[in-house]
Amino acid sequence: MICAFFVPPLLLGTGEMGILVYDSIEIANAAGVATAYGMQSLTYAANTSGMTTAAQMDAADFGAALSVTPTTYYACSSALGGTQYTGSNAQSNATAGCTGAGNHALEFVQVKTSATVTPSIHCPGLPGSYTLAGSSVMEVEQ
Repeated sequence: MICAFFVPPLLLGTGEMGILVYDSIEIANAAGVATAYGMQSLTYAANTSGMTTAAQMDAADFGAALSVTPTTYYACSSALGGTQYTGSNAQSNATAGCTGAGNHALEFVQVKTSATVTPSIHCPGLPGSYTLAGSSVMEVEQ
């Protein structure tokens, strides 16, 4: 008798979490697809609308509701986790800042994706909607 009260909420909660995990994977994969598009060449890296379209097509369940933010930046080859050069003079600033033997500027594409998900199954005590996000960074082929 007691099981009848606990099993349905557990099943509903498991179902809701399963849907959220699937959506989270889809949103993260969309970021990866967009960066794979942008990393092909300098031309593709400058095509932010192409990266946005690639991400939204990959996450077809979300379409235009998927927020996509593509950016490019430069970093020094000897300090990839160091200074990120952005803006209109990013390449020249990175070239000037990357000093030393074998140190040179590298261009990267970063895409951040996010969407708000409202599960079809709602369990009392859990939020009514969740904001899920993904991010991906790849070096641009020169």
